[in-house]
Amino acid sequence: MMTPLRIAVIIGSTREGRAGDRVTSWFTEQAARHDDLAVTVVDLTEYDFPASYPAEPTASIRSFVREVGRADAFVVVTPEYNHSFPAPLKQAIDYAYDEWQAKPVGFVSYGCRSTGRYAVDQLRTVFTALHAMTVRDVVGIDLLGGEPTAQCTNELCRDASVLLDQLRWWGLALRDARAARPYVS
Repeated sequence: MMTPLRIAVIIGSTREGRAGDRVTSWFTEQAARHDDLAVTVVDLTEYDFPASYPAEPTASIRSFVREVGRADAFVVVTPEYNHSFPAPLKQAIDYAYDEWQAKPVGFVSYGCRSTGRYAVDQLRTVFTALHAMTVRDVVGIDLLGGEPTAQCTNELCRDASVLLDQLRWWGLALRDARAARPYVS
């Protein structure tokens, strides 16, 4: 029996009243339909990150880095604010480095009309610099059309299935590759 692929779903918004927790809940329901995936939600609001980068990592930073290190793959749930992604998400990403390497990252983005595509474009650049592999397909949600629902009969559900298939393929391939030969940057 193969060990399930460990996916960390990171909620990238820390704003009060955010849609990110509801979008994440919907996405994790889609992922739960796959027995070969073990999904953990990593909510940035649960970490007490310092306002500036400290000389020594705090307990919250160490805890976040451990979560990133344990995962085989990631899904970043991000809003688009002013054609970019949230600053707390960038801060969190920067706390880890080696832990992102040679692992796949997928995106579930949301916004008004843009579906978060500008945020994802910028995140692809950030994760490429960290030697992570971003998967091609994205789940993009236009909140003006409403939030996704549990009834999975629409295009968003197909997009989620495609994203999970790509993440699974890359996650398993890269997990095997890291086990056979440690990644060196």
